[in-house]
Amino acid sequence: MKTRRAWRVSEREAAKREAAESGAARVPGLLATGAGALRGRGGWALASVLVLVLGLVGAWLFAGSDRPGTPPDTRARAYQDYDACLLTDERGIVTGAPAAPVWEGMQTASLDKHIRVTFVPVMGAKTVENARPFLNGLVQRDCEIVVASGAPQVAAAEAAVEKNPEIRFVTVGTGAGASHDNLVRVAPGASLEDDIAATVKRLAREG
Repeated sequence: MKTRRAWRVSEREAAKREAAESGAARVPGLLATGAGALRGRGGWALASVLVLVLGLVGAWLFAGSDRPGTPPDTRARAYQDYDACLLTDERGIVTGAPAAPVWEGMQTASLDKHIRVTFVPVMGAKTVENARPFLNGLVQRDCEIVVASGAPQVAAAEAAVEKNPEIRFVTVGTGAGASHDNLVRVAPGASLEDDIAATVKRLAREG
C-alpha cells in the first residue's frame, strides 16, 4: 500500500513539474524526445524538421514589419517633381564662394516648396566655351529652373535662354542684356540669398 501511495505522489509531482515548464524551455525537450523516439536517422530527421519549422515561423514574424501593409516612414521627405539646378564656378558652394549665398537661397526655397535642388561646378578653364557643356548637362537633365553664378556660367546660361523656352533661367549679375519671359536676373548684394529664395519659389509656383 505504501509503495502504491508513494508512486502516486511521485507521479503528481512529475506532472506538476511538467506543467510548470515554459514553451521555450520545453522545445529542446521535445526535440530530444523526438530524436529518442525514432532512433538513428529517423530521430534526427524529425528534430531537423522541427528546427526548420520554428526557424520559418521566426523569420515570418521578423519580416512582418516589411509587409505591404506597413505604414511608410513619416520622416522621409516628399518632393515635388520639380528640379532647380545651380551652375557655379570651380569653388562650388563652399563658404566664401560667390555661389554660396545663391545655394543657401535655393535650399530655403526647397524647404518651403519641397523642390529638389542640386549644383554642378564648372571645372577647368574659366570661359563660356568651357561652361557650355556643363550647362547643356543641366538642360538634358530636365531641370525646370537653371540658376547660374559667375560670369562664364551666366553668359552660357543667357545664350541658351531663347533655345530653351520651357526652362526658367535665373542669372546672378549686374549686366543688362536682352529680356526674355523665361529669364530673371538677380543682382548680387547683401540680399542675394533672400532674393534667390523668393525668385525660385515664385517660379516654382508659376511652373
